[in-house]
Amino acid sequence: MGLLDGKTGLIVGIANDRSYAWHIAKAIIDHGGRCAFTHLPGEKNERRTRRAVEDLGVKDPWLFPLDAGKDEDIDAAFSAYQQKFDHMHFLVHSIAFADREWLQFGKFVQTPRQAYLGAIDISAYTLLAMARRAKDQMARSGGGSIMAMSYYGAEKVVPGYNVMGVAKAALECTGRYLAAELGEHKIRVNLISGGYLRTLASSAVGGTDTMSERVAERAPLRRNVEGADVGNTAVYLASDLSAGVTGETIYVDCGVNTIGA
Repeated sequence: MGLLDGKTGLIVGIANDRSYAWHIAKAIIDHGGRCAFTHLPGEKNERRTRRAVEDLGVKDPWLFPLDAGKDEDIDAAFSAYQQKFDHMHFLVHSIAFADREWLQFGKFVQTPRQAYLGAIDISAYTLLAMARRAKDQMARSGGGSIMAMSYYGAEKVVPGYNVMGVAKAALECTGRYLAAELGEHKIRVNLISGGYLRTLASSAVGGTDTMSERVAERAPLRRNVEGADVGNTAVYLASDLSAGVTGETIYVDCGVNTIGA
């Protein structure tokens, strides 16, 4: 018996086999869950996501293109999911975007309006947009679990994280407000604040070249977080074991967030 036997849901954000979304999907599948997936539009992006998903052992995966910056794309993806699957027990939001030009030391004060608003749109507003589309099907499924990925830069200044930190702070607050409104439908909304992991997204942030070494020195567990650490936490949040947990930001960073200096 797996913790997620009989549960089905949607994973948004697998870019390759190094992304947190990939590790979350792996853990969910390992515990009996069934996953559907979105990918960025375009044949190249579809091939990359398909290759990563097939590495999970998923044969003939359900994949659907999604540009989260377009409401019509979100509508189409969730409509297609609902036509294919009877239930949605979990939704994983693992997408973010900020123009890497402004993710450099000393450049936050220069961030232009469009770059600022664009980061919040893709990184935070899309959680609300997807939750709205998922609500009715989750309610018909007897409730569900929505989770999104954050980072400590939402709470404290991480040099170079800049506007992405602002966007992640908005994401965490969005999660709390969603949790308050969706709870009556037995839908839980939580954030996982994962530690530093070398991914396509994290590589865009200036100053991350030595992050792994610094984290391993400071973390109480004296190591960097691994993808499986976050994946296992996602299994907990998707399962009935977390039935009383909502509106939370759960740190999975080997304890780095507890250290003051």
